[in-house]
Amino acid sequence: MMDVKDLLLRAEPLTEENFKPYGDVIESKSPSGSVIAANQGSAVRSNRVAAMMNKRADAVANLCVFRCTPKELPFQCKLLERHPHSTQVFIPMMDESKRYLVIVSEATEGPEPDLSSLKAFIASNTQGISYSAGCWHHPMVALDAMTDFACLVYENGLADEDCQEHHFTQTIMIEG
Repeated sequence: MMDVKDLLLRAEPLTEENFKPYGDVIESKSPSGSVIAANQGSAVRSNRVAAMMNKRADAVANLCVFRCTPKELPFQCKLLERHPHSTQVFIPMMDESKRYLVIVSEATEGPEPDLSSLKAFIASNTQGISYSAGCWHHPMVALDAMTDFACLVYENGLADEDCQEHHFTQTIMIEG
């Protein structure tokens, strides 16, 4: 039996609208941004599909790859992290990836997330995400298969400025 402080969340499908308080959804069909012809007419390019932010002059862009081992639902959320000075983008890169879990809480001024804004979403392999600077989020959770994610974040190499973590004492379970 879960303690009164414990939480049970049901993950909902990720959409541009329901993710807006936390950042941007990146999709090729996304209506946001401008679309122009590219590559001598053999392609179209969607511009500015996600807001990018770097609040530190000494931070540099880090384009990296995360390889995530799949987990199962229900999933226990034991911590959230945030990048207080940078957006963070994740884009799935493998056809085998079916879905992944996104757990978020709105940015706060203090050192802890606001659990009243805690949400969970199921994203497909055709959706990328960009967390707003300061948005609390769980590390990436692949669901159906080993999944590689391209990631773009601005970092200056100072651990507490680049990433801050909050570990929960209560049980937070996410159902699909």
